[in-house]
Amino acid sequence: MAAKKASARASATGPAIRIRRVYDPPGPDDGTRVLIDRVWPRGLAKADAHLDEWAKDVAPSTELRRWYGHEPDRFPEFTRRYRAELTTPERQEAVDHLHALATSGPLTLLTAVKDLDHGHVQVLAEAIRDHDG
Repeated sequence: MAAKKASARASATGPAIRIRRVYDPPGPDDGTRVLIDRVWPRGLAKADAHLDEWAKDVAPSTELRRWYGHEPDRFPEFTRRYRAELTTPERQEAVDHLHALATSGPLTLLTAVKDLDHGHVQVLAEAIRDHDG
């Protein structure tokens, strides 16, 4: 349920960006499917992921991910820190690439995170939408 709600909200404005869990079966409207986690999802064979790309360089740093620990109370500060990380040259290049994909057709950002509303995927989707090239 949360995945559908997050997906609908994510695509309400700007480029068509969908948010889904990588464990969910691919949908007919997914377009380009990109995994945006730094580490490969547990228990998922690469052949079963149905990915077009794996953009691990755009994921939060290991240090930030460990600090956050997916604690919702820390989400505002996590968002601030992650948005700062996304301005580094290597991550900005990855955001540029994802923005180009999103403007050329539907883009589905995939993650193993269970709480999509408090995961880095929401912050990244917003950064892609806010991208000014």
